[in-house]
Amino acid sequence: MTNDGLSQLLILYGWFPLAALILILLLIGRLYEKLSGERTGYRLFVIPLVLFGFQAVLTTNKEAGAALGGVLAFLGGISLLILCMRLYRKMMSHV
Repeated sequence: MTNDGLSQLLILYGWFPLAALILILLLIGRLYEKLSGERTGYRLFVIPLVLFGFQAVLTTNKEAGAALGGVLAFLGGISLLILCMRLYRKMMSHV
């Protein structure tokens, strides 16, 4: 296996733990919405999940360009940060 092949494999396999973490956050938001009755917007966690997935695929494909993959990673990270902060504030506002 070449270095490029190993890099592609690690990028794609690195996406799975990230996707699991985002799905856990989605489920936490869904559970809190069901228990409290407040809207948490848990469905929006699909946005960073998709952005990170596209970023992983584009990064492994040399012809597609790494610049677009970097932009998608940035957008996915910013959206995940905003959603996590929003969910945290919503959950901690009643304490």
